[in-house]
Amino acid sequence: MAVGTPTGKATRIDLFSLKTPQMRAFHLTWIAFFVCFFAWFATAPLMPTIAKDLSLTKDQVYNITIAGVFATILARMVIGPMCDRYGPRITYTILLALGSVPVFLVGFAQDYTSFMVARLFIGIIGASFVVTQYHTSVMFAPNVVGTANATVGGWGNAGGGVTQTVMPLLFAAIAAYGFSQSLSWRYAMIVPGVLMLIVSALYWKFTQDTPLGNIVELRRQGISVDSGKKGGWDVMKVAAKNYRVWLLAACYGASFGVELFVHSIAVTYFFTKFSMTQENAGYAVGAFGLLALFARALGGLLSDRIAFSKGLDGRTWLLFATMMAEGVFLIAFSQSDSTVLAILFLLTFGLFTHMACGSLYALVPFIDRKVLGGVAGIIGAGGNIGGVAAGFLARGTGNIQETFLILGIAAVVCACGAAVIRFSIVHKQNEQSLYDEAVAQRRASAGDAAGVTVTA
Repeated sequence: MAVGTPTGKATRIDLFSLKTPQMRAFHLTWIAFFVCFFAWFATAPLMPTIAKDLSLTKDQVYNITIAGVFATILARMVIGPMCDRYGPRITYTILLALGSVPVFLVGFAQDYTSFMVARLFIGIIGASFVVTQYHTSVMFAPNVVGTANATVGGWGNAGGGVTQTVMPLLFAAIAAYGFSQSLSWRYAMIVPGVLMLIVSALYWKFTQDTPLGNIVELRRQGISVDSGKKGGWDVMKVAAKNYRVWLLAACYGASFGVELFVHSIAVTYFFTKFSMTQENAGYAVGAFGLLALFARALGGLLSDRIAFSKGLDGRTWLLFATMMAEGVFLIAFSQSDSTVLAILFLLTFGLFTHMACGSLYALVPFIDRKVLGGVAGIIGAGGNIGGVAAGFLARGTGNIQETFLILGIAAVVCACGAAVIRFSIVHKQNEQSLYDEAVAQRRASAGDAAGVTVTA
Protein backbone atom coordinates (compact mmCIF):
# COMPACT_ATOMS: atom_id res chain seq x y z
CA MET A 1 0.00 0.00 0.00
CA ALA A 2 1.04 3.57 -0.51
CA VAL A 3 2.47 5.44 2.42
CA GLY A 4 0.11 8.29 3.18
CA THR A 5 -1.59 10.66 5.61
CA PRO A 6 -5.06 10.05 7.09
CA THR A 7 -6.48 12.02 4.13
CA GLY A 8 -4.86 9.55 1.77
CA LYS A 9 -2.19 11.93 0.48
CA ALA A 10 1.06 10.18 -0.33
CA THR A 11 4.06 11.10 1.82
CA ARG A 12 6.55 9.60 -0.59
CA ILE A 13 7.00 9.25 -4.34
CA ASP A 14 7.34 5.61 -5.39
CA LEU A 15 8.65 6.54 -8.80
CA PHE A 16 8.37 3.16 -10.54
CA SER A 17 4.96 2.23 -9.16
CA LEU A 18 1.54 2.46 -10.80
CA LYS A 19 -0.31 0.57 -8.06
CA THR A 20 -1.74 3.57 -6.22
CA PRO A 21 -4.06 6.36 -7.48
CA GLN A 22 -1.45 8.88 -6.35
CA MET A 23 1.28 7.43 -8.55
CA ARG A 24 -1.05 6.83 -11.50
CA ALA A 25 -2.01 10.50 -11.28
CA PHE A 26 1.67 11.45 -10.96
CA HIS A 27 2.69 9.67 -14.15
CA LEU A 28 -0.38 10.42 -16.24
CA THR A 29 -0.28 14.13 -15.34
CA TRP A 30 3.24 14.58 -16.64
CA ILE A 31 2.55 12.44 -19.71
CA ALA A 32 -0.58 14.47 -20.49
CA PHE A 33 1.24 17.76 -19.98
CA PHE A 34 4.18 16.52 -22.08
CA VAL A 35 1.85 15.70 -24.99
CA CYS A 36 0.01 19.01 -24.62
CA PHE A 37 3.26 20.97 -24.55
CA PHE A 38 4.53 19.00 -27.55
CA ALA A 39 1.37 19.84 -29.52
CA TRP A 40 1.22 23.43 -28.24
CA PHE A 41 4.59 24.32 -29.79
CA ALA A 42 4.71 21.79 -32.62
CA THR A 43 4.53 24.52 -35.28
CA ALA A 44 7.20 26.75 -33.67
CA PRO A 45 10.34 24.91 -34.90
CA LEU A 46 8.80 24.71 -38.39
CA MET A 47 8.03 28.43 -38.65
CA PRO A 48 10.83 29.19 -41.16
CA THR A 49 9.20 26.64 -43.51
CA ILE A 50 5.62 27.63 -42.66
CA ALA A 51 6.35 31.35 -43.07
CA LYS A 52 7.74 30.68 -46.53
CA ASP A 53 4.84 28.41 -47.49
CA LEU A 54 2.15 30.87 -46.37
CA SER A 55 4.11 34.01 -47.37
CA LEU A 56 4.04 35.41 -43.84
CA THR A 57 5.59 38.76 -43.01
CA LYS A 58 7.80 39.39 -39.97
CA ASP A 59 4.95 41.11 -38.12
CA GLN A 60 2.60 38.24 -38.91
CA VAL A 61 5.08 35.78 -37.39
CA TYR A 62 5.15 37.92 -34.23
CA ASN A 63 1.33 37.95 -34.17
CA ILE A 64 1.23 34.16 -34.44
CA THR A 65 3.74 33.92 -31.59
CA ILE A 66 1.43 36.06 -29.44
CA ALA A 67 -1.67 34.11 -30.47
CA GLY A 68 -0.03 30.84 -29.44
CA VAL A 69 -0.01 31.87 -25.78
CA PHE A 70 -2.80 34.47 -25.64
CA ALA A 71 -5.73 32.04 -25.52
CA THR A 72 -4.09 30.17 -22.68
CA ILE A 73 -4.52 33.18 -20.37
CA LEU A 74 -8.31 32.93 -20.34
CA ALA A 75 -8.21 29.13 -20.49
CA ARG A 76 -6.03 28.92 -17.36
CA MET A 77 -8.36 31.26 -15.48
CA VAL A 78 -11.31 29.01 -16.37
CA ILE A 79 -9.62 25.63 -15.94
CA GLY A 80 -8.68 26.16 -12.27
CA PRO A 81 -12.28 26.65 -11.09
CA MET A 82 -13.33 23.71 -13.31
CA CYS A 83 -10.90 21.50 -11.40
CA ASP A 84 -12.40 22.70 -8.12
CA ARG A 85 -15.93 22.01 -9.29
CA TYR A 86 -15.70 18.91 -11.51
CA GLY A 87 -12.32 17.44 -10.62
CA PRO A 88 -9.08 17.17 -12.62
CA ARG A 89 -9.96 13.80 -14.22
CA ILE A 90 -12.96 15.05 -16.21
CA THR A 91 -11.33 18.43 -16.85
CA TYR A 92 -8.11 16.98 -18.28
CA THR A 93 -9.95 14.38 -20.39
CA ILE A 94 -12.10 17.05 -22.06
CA LEU A 95 -9.17 19.43 -22.54
CA LEU A 96 -7.07 16.77 -24.28
CA ALA A 97 -9.90 15.56 -26.53
CA LEU A 98 -11.15 19.00 -27.60
CA GLY A 99 -7.64 20.43 -27.79
CA SER A 100 -6.67 17.90 -30.44
CA VAL A 101 -9.17 19.44 -32.90
CA PRO A 102 -7.27 22.68 -33.69
CA VAL A 103 -4.00 20.70 -33.74
CA PHE A 104 -5.40 18.66 -36.62
CA LEU A 105 -7.03 21.68 -38.28
CA VAL A 106 -3.86 23.82 -38.37
CA GLY A 107 -2.60 21.52 -41.13
CA PHE A 108 -5.43 22.76 -43.37
CA ALA A 109 -4.41 26.43 -43.09
CA GLN A 110 -3.89 28.09 -46.46
CA ASP A 111 -3.17 31.67 -45.44
CA TYR A 112 -2.23 33.89 -42.51
CA THR A 113 -5.78 34.26 -41.18
CA SER A 114 -6.65 30.56 -41.08
CA PHE A 115 -3.28 29.67 -39.54
CA MET A 116 -3.66 32.47 -36.96
CA VAL A 117 -7.12 31.25 -35.88
CA ALA A 118 -5.96 27.64 -35.55
CA ARG A 119 -2.87 28.70 -33.59
CA LEU A 120 -5.04 30.78 -31.28
CA PHE A 121 -7.24 27.81 -30.39
CA ILE A 122 -4.24 25.51 -30.00
CA GLY A 123 -3.15 27.86 -27.22
CA ILE A 124 -6.06 26.62 -25.09
CA ILE A 125 -4.24 23.35 -24.40
CA GLY A 126 -1.62 25.35 -22.50
CA ALA A 127 -4.15 25.35 -19.65
CA SER A 128 -3.12 21.72 -19.13
CA PHE A 129 -0.45 22.94 -16.72
CA VAL A 130 -3.04 24.10 -14.18
CA VAL A 131 -4.72 20.67 -14.16
CA THR A 132 -1.34 18.98 -13.81
CA GLN A 133 -0.36 21.04 -10.77
CA TYR A 134 -3.81 20.82 -9.24
CA HIS A 135 -3.94 17.03 -9.50
CA THR A 136 -0.58 16.39 -7.85
CA SER A 137 -1.30 19.04 -5.20
CA VAL A 138 -4.33 17.09 -3.95
CA MET A 139 -2.56 13.73 -4.22
CA PHE A 140 0.67 14.39 -2.26
CA ALA A 141 1.39 15.47 1.32
CA PRO A 142 3.23 18.71 2.25
CA ASN A 143 6.62 17.02 2.69
CA VAL A 144 6.79 15.94 -0.99
CA VAL A 145 4.20 18.04 -2.80
CA GLY A 146 6.83 20.52 -3.97
CA THR A 147 8.90 17.74 -5.47
CA ALA A 148 5.82 16.14 -7.04
CA ASN A 149 4.57 19.41 -8.56
CA ALA A 150 7.98 20.38 -9.89
CA THR A 151 8.74 16.94 -11.30
CA VAL A 152 5.50 16.48 -13.23
CA GLY A 153 5.70 20.08 -14.39
CA GLY A 154 9.30 19.68 -15.49
CA TRP A 155 8.85 16.37 -17.25
CA GLY A 156 5.77 17.74 -18.96
CA ASN A 157 7.58 20.94 -19.95
CA ALA A 158 10.22 18.78 -21.61
CA GLY A 159 7.64 18.24 -24.33
CA GLY A 160 8.48 21.76 -25.46
CA GLY A 161 12.12 20.76 -25.86
CA VAL A 162 11.34 17.47 -27.56
CA THR A 163 9.05 19.12 -30.10
CA GLN A 164 11.83 21.56 -31.06
CA THR A 165 13.97 18.58 -32.06
CA VAL A 166 11.44 15.98 -33.17
CA MET A 167 9.17 18.09 -35.38
CA PRO A 168 12.00 19.19 -37.75
CA LEU A 169 13.14 15.55 -37.94
CA LEU A 170 9.58 14.35 -38.57
CA PHE A 171 9.18 17.04 -41.23
CA ALA A 172 12.45 15.97 -42.88
CA ALA A 173 11.45 12.29 -42.78
CA ILE A 174 8.12 12.98 -44.49
CA ALA A 175 9.80 15.19 -47.09
CA ALA A 176 12.31 12.39 -47.74
CA TYR A 177 9.43 10.26 -49.06
CA GLY A 178 8.92 12.76 -51.85
CA PHE A 179 6.25 14.99 -50.35
CA SER A 180 6.52 18.75 -50.86
CA GLN A 181 7.57 20.97 -47.97
CA SER A 182 4.04 22.38 -47.87
CA LEU A 183 2.51 18.94 -47.36
CA SER A 184 5.28 17.69 -45.07
CA TRP A 185 4.70 20.18 -42.25
CA ARG A 186 0.95 19.61 -42.51
CA TYR A 187 1.24 15.82 -42.27
CA ALA A 188 3.64 16.18 -39.35
CA MET A 189 0.88 17.85 -37.29
CA ILE A 190 -1.14 14.63 -37.32
CA VAL A 191 1.26 13.06 -34.81
CA PRO A 192 0.67 15.41 -31.83
CA GLY A 193 -3.09 15.38 -32.47
CA VAL A 194 -3.26 11.58 -32.31
CA LEU A 195 -1.12 11.50 -29.17
CA MET A 196 -3.55 13.86 -27.42
CA LEU A 197 -6.52 11.61 -28.17
CA ILE A 198 -4.70 8.52 -26.89
CA VAL A 199 -3.70 10.19 -23.62
CA SER A 200 -7.23 11.56 -23.18
CA ALA A 201 -8.58 8.00 -23.12
CA LEU A 202 -5.85 6.85 -20.72
CA TYR A 203 -6.51 9.72 -18.33
CA TRP A 204 -10.22 8.96 -18.17
CA LYS A 205 -9.68 5.25 -17.57
CA PHE A 206 -6.79 5.18 -15.09
CA THR A 207 -7.00 8.29 -12.85
CA GLN A 208 -9.24 9.56 -10.07
CA ASP A 209 -9.54 13.09 -8.66
CA THR A 210 -8.27 12.58 -5.11
CA PRO A 211 -6.82 9.75 -3.00
CA LEU A 212 -10.33 9.15 -1.63
CA GLY A 213 -12.15 9.16 -4.96
CA ASN A 214 -13.67 11.54 -7.51
CA ILE A 215 -14.70 15.02 -6.33
CA VAL A 216 -18.27 14.98 -7.64
CA GLU A 217 -18.98 11.59 -6.06
CA LEU A 218 -17.37 12.58 -2.75
CA ARG A 219 -19.48 15.72 -2.53
CA ARG A 220 -22.64 13.68 -3.16
CA GLN A 221 -21.64 11.60 -0.14
CA GLY A 222 -21.12 14.74 1.93
CA ILE A 223 -17.34 14.29 2.10
CA SER A 224 -15.28 17.49 2.11
CA VAL A 225 -12.30 17.76 -0.23
CA ASP A 226 -9.28 20.10 -0.26
CA SER A 227 -10.56 22.11 -3.17
CA GLY A 228 -13.11 23.75 -0.87
CA LYS A 229 -15.96 25.73 -2.42
CA LYS A 230 -18.47 24.26 -4.87
CA GLY A 231 -18.86 27.48 -6.86
CA GLY A 232 -16.04 27.66 -9.39
CA TRP A 233 -15.86 31.46 -9.62
CA ASP A 234 -16.11 31.86 -5.85
CA VAL A 235 -12.66 30.33 -5.48
CA MET A 236 -11.33 32.73 -8.09
CA LYS A 237 -12.70 35.74 -6.22
CA VAL A 238 -11.17 34.64 -2.93
CA ALA A 239 -7.83 33.84 -4.55
CA ALA A 240 -7.76 37.24 -6.29
CA LYS A 241 -7.85 39.02 -2.92
CA ASN A 242 -4.52 37.50 -1.86
CA TYR A 243 -1.59 39.76 -2.76
CA ARG A 244 0.80 36.77 -2.75
CA VAL A 245 -1.10 35.30 -5.70
CA TRP A 246 -0.39 38.38 -7.83
CA LEU A 247 3.29 38.58 -6.85
CA LEU A 248 3.71 34.91 -7.76
CA ALA A 249 1.77 35.47 -10.98
CA ALA A 250 4.27 38.21 -11.89
CA CYS A 251 7.17 35.89 -11.04
CA TYR A 252 5.66 33.16 -13.18
CA GLY A 253 5.25 35.64 -16.02
CA ALA A 254 8.98 36.41 -15.79
CA SER A 255 9.97 32.73 -15.64
CA PHE A 256 7.47 30.51 -17.47
CA GLY A 257 6.53 33.43 -19.70
CA VAL A 258 10.18 33.67 -20.78
CA GLU A 259 10.20 29.93 -21.38
CA LEU A 260 7.15 30.23 -23.63
CA PHE A 261 8.77 33.05 -25.57
CA VAL A 262 11.96 31.01 -26.07
CA HIS A 263 9.98 28.05 -27.38
CA SER A 264 8.00 30.31 -29.70
CA ILE A 265 10.75 32.44 -31.24
CA ALA A 266 14.23 31.11 -30.40
CA VAL A 267 14.56 28.87 -33.46
CA THR A 268 13.78 31.85 -35.67
CA TYR A 269 16.22 33.96 -33.60
CA PHE A 270 19.13 31.53 -34.08
CA PHE A 271 18.11 30.99 -37.72
CA THR A 272 18.28 34.71 -38.54
CA LYS A 273 20.94 36.11 -36.17
CA PHE A 274 23.48 33.26 -36.29
CA SER A 275 22.57 31.79 -39.72
CA MET A 276 21.97 28.34 -38.21
CA THR A 277 19.94 25.75 -40.11
CA GLN A 278 16.38 25.06 -38.98
CA GLU A 279 17.47 21.62 -37.70
CA ASN A 280 20.51 22.86 -35.75
CA ALA A 281 18.55 25.75 -34.25
CA GLY A 282 15.97 23.18 -33.19
CA TYR A 283 18.67 21.16 -31.41
CA ALA A 284 19.85 24.24 -29.47
CA VAL A 285 16.38 25.30 -28.39
CA GLY A 286 15.45 21.68 -27.78
CA ALA A 287 18.32 21.42 -25.28
CA PHE A 288 16.85 24.43 -23.45
CA GLY A 289 13.51 22.65 -23.20
CA LEU A 290 15.00 19.33 -22.13
CA LEU A 291 16.55 21.00 -19.08
CA ALA A 292 13.03 20.79 -17.67
CA LEU A 293 13.51 17.03 -17.29
CA PHE A 294 15.52 17.64 -14.13
CA ALA A 295 15.77 21.39 -13.45
CA ARG A 296 12.11 21.92 -12.50
CA ALA A 297 12.22 18.87 -10.26
CA LEU A 298 15.43 20.18 -8.72
CA GLY A 299 13.73 23.46 -7.87
CA GLY A 300 10.86 21.63 -6.19
CA LEU A 301 13.12 19.17 -4.40
CA LEU A 302 15.29 21.96 -2.99
CA SER A 303 12.15 23.79 -1.90
CA ASP A 304 10.92 20.75 0.02
CA ARG A 305 14.30 20.22 1.65
CA ILE A 306 14.65 23.87 2.64
CA ALA A 307 11.12 23.82 4.07
CA PHE A 308 12.21 21.05 6.44
CA SER A 309 14.23 23.57 8.46
CA LYS A 310 13.22 27.02 7.14
CA GLY A 311 9.52 26.54 6.44
CA LEU A 312 7.61 28.76 4.02
CA ASP A 313 10.16 31.57 4.30
CA GLY A 314 12.84 29.21 2.98
CA ARG A 315 10.69 28.34 -0.03
CA THR A 316 10.24 32.05 -0.77
CA TRP A 317 13.95 32.88 -0.59
CA LEU A 318 14.78 29.98 -2.90
CA LEU A 319 12.39 31.44 -5.47
CA PHE A 320 14.12 34.82 -5.10
CA ALA A 321 17.59 33.29 -5.67
CA THR A 322 16.63 31.25 -8.76
CA MET A 323 14.81 34.15 -10.39
CA MET A 324 17.68 36.54 -9.75
CA ALA A 325 20.12 34.09 -11.37
CA GLU A 326 17.73 33.66 -14.31
CA GLY A 327 17.61 37.41 -14.89
CA VAL A 328 21.39 37.88 -14.74
CA PHE A 329 22.15 35.11 -17.23
CA LEU A 330 19.27 36.08 -19.51
CA ILE A 331 20.79 39.55 -19.77
CA ALA A 332 24.13 37.93 -20.61
CA PHE A 333 22.42 35.82 -23.31
CA SER A 334 20.84 38.90 -24.84
CA GLN A 335 24.24 40.55 -25.24
CA SER A 336 25.96 37.52 -26.82
CA ASP A 337 27.05 37.84 -30.43
CA SER A 338 28.98 34.57 -30.45
CA THR A 339 27.03 31.40 -31.30
CA VAL A 340 28.89 29.35 -28.69
CA LEU A 341 28.40 31.92 -25.92
CA ALA A 342 24.77 32.41 -26.88
CA ILE A 343 24.05 28.69 -26.56
CA LEU A 344 26.02 28.50 -23.29
CA PHE A 345 24.09 31.38 -21.73
CA LEU A 346 20.83 30.03 -23.17
CA LEU A 347 21.35 26.78 -21.28
CA THR A 348 22.51 28.55 -18.11
CA PHE A 349 19.60 30.95 -17.83
CA GLY A 350 17.35 28.08 -18.93
CA LEU A 351 18.54 26.01 -15.96
CA PHE A 352 17.58 28.74 -13.49
CA THR A 353 14.34 29.52 -15.34
CA HIS A 354 13.15 25.94 -14.95
CA MET A 355 14.32 25.84 -11.33
CA ALA A 356 12.43 29.06 -10.64
CA CYS A 357 9.25 27.54 -12.10
CA GLY A 358 9.71 24.45 -9.95
CA SER A 359 10.37 26.36 -6.73
CA LEU A 360 7.43 28.68 -7.45
CA TYR A 361 4.90 25.89 -7.84
CA ALA A 362 6.36 24.18 -4.78
CA LEU A 363 5.06 27.26 -2.96
CA VAL A 364 1.63 27.44 -4.65
CA PRO A 365 -0.11 24.65 -2.61
CA PHE A 366 0.58 26.59 0.60
CA ILE A 367 -0.95 29.94 -0.40
CA ASP A 368 -4.58 29.01 0.34
CA ARG A 369 -5.63 25.35 0.37
CA LYS A 370 -9.36 26.15 0.26
CA VAL A 371 -9.12 27.90 -3.11
CA LEU A 372 -6.28 25.93 -4.68
CA GLY A 373 -7.85 25.91 -8.13
CA GLY A 374 -8.23 29.69 -8.16
CA VAL A 375 -4.69 30.23 -6.90
CA ALA A 376 -3.22 27.82 -9.46
CA GLY A 377 -5.34 29.32 -12.24
CA ILE A 378 -4.37 32.94 -11.64
CA ILE A 379 -0.69 32.19 -11.19
CA GLY A 380 -0.70 29.88 -14.19
CA ALA A 381 -2.35 32.59 -16.29
CA GLY A 382 0.39 34.94 -15.15
CA GLY A 383 2.90 32.78 -16.98
CA ASN A 384 1.02 33.18 -20.21
CA ILE A 385 0.52 36.90 -19.72
CA GLY A 386 4.31 37.08 -19.50
CA GLY A 387 4.60 35.16 -22.76
CA VAL A 388 2.08 37.42 -24.49
CA ALA A 389 3.78 40.55 -23.13
CA ALA A 390 7.10 39.27 -24.49
CA GLY A 391 5.49 38.74 -27.88
CA PHE A 392 4.08 42.28 -27.97
CA LEU A 393 7.44 43.59 -26.79
CA ALA A 394 9.22 41.82 -29.63
CA ARG A 395 6.70 43.15 -32.12
CA GLY A 396 6.99 46.68 -30.75
CA THR A 397 10.79 46.79 -30.72
CA GLY A 398 11.21 44.72 -33.86
CA ASN A 399 14.35 43.36 -32.21
CA ILE A 400 14.35 39.96 -30.48
CA GLN A 401 17.78 40.56 -28.93
CA GLU A 402 16.57 43.75 -27.26
CA THR A 403 13.45 41.92 -26.11
CA PHE A 404 15.57 39.30 -24.32
CA LEU A 405 17.48 42.11 -22.55
CA ILE A 406 14.28 43.70 -21.26
CA LEU A 407 12.95 40.30 -20.15
CA GLY A 408 16.16 39.73 -18.19
CA ILE A 409 15.69 43.03 -16.37
CA ALA A 410 12.05 42.13 -15.68
CA ALA A 411 13.15 38.83 -14.11
CA VAL A 412 15.46 40.70 -11.73
CA VAL A 413 12.65 43.06 -10.73
CA CYS A 414 10.21 40.19 -10.15
CA ALA A 415 12.83 38.39 -8.07
CA CYS A 416 12.76 41.39 -5.73
CA GLY A 417 8.97 41.07 -5.66
CA ALA A 418 9.30 37.46 -4.49
CA ALA A 419 11.52 38.64 -1.65
CA VAL A 420 8.71 40.70 -0.11
CA ILE A 421 6.21 37.82 0.17
CA ARG A 422 5.36 37.19 3.82
CA PHE A 423 3.08 34.79 5.70
CA SER A 424 1.41 35.25 9.07
CA ILE A 425 2.82 33.41 12.06
CA VAL A 426 -0.40 31.41 12.40
CA HIS A 427 -0.32 30.40 8.72
CA LYS A 428 3.30 29.27 8.98
CA GLN A 429 2.59 27.34 12.16
CA ASN A 430 -0.38 25.56 10.58
CA GLU A 431 1.58 24.63 7.47
CA GLN A 432 4.58 23.50 9.52
CA SER A 433 2.26 21.33 11.59
CA LEU A 434 0.91 19.64 8.46
CA TYR A 435 4.45 19.22 7.12
CA ASP A 436 5.68 17.67 10.38
CA GLU A 437 2.64 15.39 10.49
CA ALA A 438 3.39 14.13 6.98
CA VAL A 439 7.05 13.53 7.83
CA ALA A 440 6.12 11.69 11.03
CA GLN A 441 3.59 9.56 9.19
CA ARG A 442 6.18 8.66 6.59
CA ARG A 443 8.80 7.76 9.17
CA ALA A 444 6.34 5.68 11.14
CA SER A 445 5.16 3.81 8.06
CA ALA A 446 8.41 3.43 6.14
CA GLY A 447 11.13 3.82 8.78
CA ASP A 448 12.66 6.60 6.70
CA ALA A 449 14.82 9.02 8.68
CA ALA A 450 15.05 11.51 5.82
CA GLY A 451 12.53 14.28 5.54
CA VAL A 452 12.21 14.32 1.75
CA THR A 453 13.30 11.67 -0.69
CA VAL A 454 12.24 10.31 -4.03
CA THR A 455 12.39 6.55 -3.99
CA ALA A 456 12.05 3.83 -6.54
